[in-house]
Amino acid sequence: MSLIHPTAIINSSAKIDKSAQIGPYCIIGENVIIEKNVILLSNVVISGRTTVGEGTKVWPFTVLGGEPQDLKFDGEDGSLVIGKNNSIREHVTMHFGTEAGGLETTIGDNNLFMAGSHVAHDCLIGNNCVFANNVMLAGHVIVGDFAILGGLSAVHQWTRIGSYSFLGGFSALTKDLIPFGLAIGNRAVLEGLNLTGLRRRNFDSSEIKKVKEAYSILFESSETEFKKRVILLKDSKIQSTVVNDIIDFVSQKGNRSYCLPES
Repeated sequence: MSLIHPTAIINSSAKIDKSAQIGPYCIIGENVIIEKNVILLSNVVISGRTTVGEGTKVWPFTVLGGEPQDLKFDGEDGSLVIGKNNSIREHVTMHFGTEAGGLETTIGDNNLFMAGSHVAHDCLIGNNCVFANNVMLAGHVIVGDFAILGGLSAVHQWTRIGSYSFLGGFSALTKDLIPFGLAIGNRAVLEGLNLTGLRRRNFDSSEIKKVKEAYSILFESSETEFKKRVILLKDSKIQSTVVNDIIDFVSQKGNRSYCLPES
């Protein structure tokens, strides 16, 4: 029995693994690659140079590989690369990359994109993330592994979101959110550490204690400027991979300032 429904419209140049299931009324354009055990339930549109990774499941009325919503876009041949075992729910949209962002939008593995969420051009998404309903990522956003973004939250272009962080629902994030950070609000401010997430991911009490110490050095003193507090944290030589992740994040030059606690 064919795994491709007869109502599906598939360009002859598309590469579709024989194990993939293509449901009713799906439209697949040229240069699309569908890998092993992908499931497109129905009414899914995939265009551009888009790759859908092994085991990914896509629900109805999703559009993958659409042109960027960017007035600077000038027809460049960008791509969208989606990793393995992602769940992409109803009405999700993901756009391919532009020249300004290296021509590629990249989605990692094992992510959940709930209904109505949007990933704009040139975003880089890690693994095991959760994007709740109607999360909106502008262009060039970077999201680390295991991040969770609450429903109806919006992220400004060029913003970085660190691994294991949590952005509360209805938040507008316009500044970089540190790894393991917890932010909420319009505009979002840093509320503390994502301790619940740390415990759920089985970080032990000693690691949590160390990351609390690092947070205190970075954010609980307003007597010195932030750059000097980063140096203090480095000089503390706290032995922790979690703290090292935070140090690496705040040592990199980003396009945004950091999401900080309310003063």
